[in-house]
Amino acid sequence: MQIQIIKISFTICCICSLFSSSVTLAQNLQPTYPKIAGYLGIVHPIVSFSSEGSHTNFKDSYIVGLPIGINIWKSAKIGFSSEIVPFIKATNTSSKVNNVLFHPGILVALGNGFTFAGRLAFETSGRYGLTPVFNKVVKKNKGSSYFVAIPLPARFGNDQSSSYGIGFQFGIAF
Repeated sequence: MQIQIIKISFTICCICSLFSSSVTLAQNLQPTYPKIAGYLGIVHPIVSFSSEGSHTNFKDSYIVGLPIGINIWKSAKIGFSSEIVPFIKATNTSSKVNNVLFHPGILVALGNGFTFAGRLAFETSGRYGLTPVFNKVVKKNKGSSYFVAIPLPARFGNDQSSSYGIGFQFGIAF
């Protein structure tokens, strides 16, 4: 009788141990939320359109932005992001920080490494607007991932005509 009790106890312990291990393994495979990630990158405005015509980067000057941001994922599907983007304008004779953009927004995971970011835009130049961004992770490592993105800025205000544009961004998230 005592040996049967020991065998039953041993069997119950083994089953509990296996169950506990599988739960721990499943928890390690599932990310926990909220999940925080920082990122930095380079954004190149390509072209902008307004009632005054179109303006392309690289023609009379070169403008480059250096986005620095943080993403806070509430779940696997939705999150919040905030970035600051200093823009540098270089001409044949000078270069300077031309504008700084504060860019908060909402993140929506679309699947297969694609993310939509719906951002508000507040510029030190006095302009404001919206920037929908379509983002794709192109390489995922253990502690980081590389991404490309297409921002579509719409800007208003500061006694200038409304403008709409397209850009190209790439960077690393960690």
